[in-house]
Amino acid sequence: IAKATAKEAGFRFINLQPSTLTDKWYGESQKLAAAVFSLALKLQPSIIFIDEIDSFLRNRSSSDHEATAMMKAQFMSLWDGLDTDYHCQVIVMGATNRPQDLDSAILRRMPTRFHINQPSQKQREQILKLILDNERVDSNVDLAAVSKETEGFSGSDLRETCRDAALLCVRDYASTERRDRDKDSIRAITQNDLQRAISKMKKSKSAGGQVLLHAALD
Repeated sequence: IAKATAKEAGFRFINLQPSTLTDKWYGESQKLAAAVFSLALKLQPSIIFIDEIDSFLRNRSSSDHEATAMMKAQFMSLWDGLDTDYHCQVIVMGATNRPQDLDSAILRRMPTRFHINQPSQKQREQILKLILDNERVDSNVDLAAVSKETEGFSGSDLRETCRDAALLCVRDYASTERRDRDKDSIRAITQNDLQRAISKMKKSKSAGGQVLLHAALD
């Protein structure tokens, strides 16, 4: 969604991994945080996206390491600098499954929050078509029926389901005699493969902490 937002708005996209801000040398993490914002300002209009933001900017406590606390403080200080520059075109976005773990200071800096619902049946069918687009699929596979049986599945659940179904085909290929194998002998994914894969996949749990969320996006 963050990438789509950047593309539609014509913004440059910076995918910030929290691990890139950590350094074994004292004080280097603050410099790296400053470098990220400096780069974003030079590339503006731009979006800084932090996936699993709760792992980086979770609630502060007295047990936090001094270096970690200083890095968070530096990051939020630089973030405030964006708000004071009215000509700045840098947006900070984040994604998390645990919004209740975010620091209250971060929530104040991110006034708009959305809960991304699990895909609907029609959306699941479209996701399945996209995932299986480059795979050998039996002509009798009914993706509409598969989408009905995957109620509550997320996009990643559907991807793993299709991967498991494809692995069943590979296992059948591996179990055949070596002399009978050829590069085209891996069979197509069938409805039964998908049914078996679905039975193995656990449904994703609903994200908690909806009290922090303003609206739902389908």
